[in-house]
Amino acid sequence: MTRILIEKSKRLLTVWQDGKTVLRCPAALGAQPTGHKRLEGDGKTPEGVYYICLKRETGKYGCALGISYPSLRDARRAAEDGRLDGALLPLFAEAERERKRPPWGTPLGGEIYIHGGGAQSDWTAGCVALEQKNMAELFALCHEGDTVEIIP
Repeated sequence: MTRILIEKSKRLLTVWQDGKTVLRCPAALGAQPTGHKRLEGDGKTPEGVYYICLKRETGKYGCALGISYPSLRDARRAAEDGRLDGALLPLFAEAERERKRPPWGTPLGGEIYIHGGGAQSDWTAGCVALEQKNMAELFALCHEGDTVEIIP
């Protein structure tokens, strides 16, 4: 299985397979990169442990890998502080259990991808952007269900 680590402070994405580094490249983040994503439109890139929940061969920035934000953990925190209706928690639990796409149409936001478009500066709405050649290589390495960890 493939494991992806995104180090926000270093603007660095690293990929391991079978314990070996197979890709290391620069990454751009959301336009407001400091801190964890809490709401749709806050410009932040999430922090935590996620998984690839969707592979798209074509899109605005070419191929893309959907990240399972918001996770059940994100949803629980949001329900506790009133940002999310707690009745939605079973949907997040089911998505996580089946390693499928979580609900993306909530106040927490969603549709966070790793995609192309360039890594020179932080410009996304919360996604992780790579140079096109690096994104093509990452796309070929990854499968739905692979782990993505995003750390400060």
